[in-house]
Amino acid sequence: MSISSETKRRRARNAPTVIVIERYTLARTTIVRLLEHEFAGWNFIDMVSTETLDSALGMNVRLVALDLAGRSMKSASLLDDLTAIEERFSEASIALLSNTDDVLMASQAQEMGIRGYFTPSIPIEIALAGLQLVLAGGVFYPHPLGALSGPAGAIQPRDEDRRVMNGSHYLTVADFTPREADVLAELQCGCSNKVIAGKLNLSGHTVKMHLQHIMRKLRVQNRTEVVARLGHQTSNGHDATTT
Repeated sequence: MSISSETKRRRARNAPTVIVIERYTLARTTIVRLLEHEFAGWNFIDMVSTETLDSALGMNVRLVALDLAGRSMKSASLLDDLTAIEERFSEASIALLSNTDDVLMASQAQEMGIRGYFTPSIPIEIALAGLQLVLAGGVFYPHPLGALSGPAGAIQPRDEDRRVMNGSHYLTVADFTPREADVLAELQCGCSNKVIAGKLNLSGHTVKMHLQHIMRKLRVQNRTEVVARLGHQTSNGHDATTT
């Protein structure tokens, strides 16, 4: 028995939906086709501008990815676009598609509550992982911690964002649980298992378990390799997995 066109339309409107707003046709259609291939069961809509947002009213919009189009974060037209999105889809997350790796703009976007910030230097597999994180309710910013935590007065990354940034390599951020991210942050500071357990109010066994999970996900053998993988150096020099 064939499915009626009305049923198909109803299913499409109920499916979780992502709107991609990008002025250039090639970039817009390429992004949408890639996402359609990677996210089965999701509905993807491409638009040239926010002027056509009303066509998606009534749909289950989870995310709107908006092209910055060379604008600054304080641009009146960008603020108008963000307002238009929030007025129509208040429950949806917003991600920005930037054509530069400007750290200041990324930190401004973060301060404004933008959930994702995607730049042209991000490898495709990391961009997809970052998108999965945003769709799951997380935050994706691919810039190094050091760039966002510099001199006094600079914007500091929030705790939940620490797991999605690193110094010289990108991580498959969606793979780390919040607790693993906490352990990872302490490990990068050079803390031993005992110190990590005390700071996070965990048992030594639980810390060891989280470290084993982290090492497996990063495909490394010991603590030193974990830190090296992230482009940092510990201060205590330990490399045993049970320290």
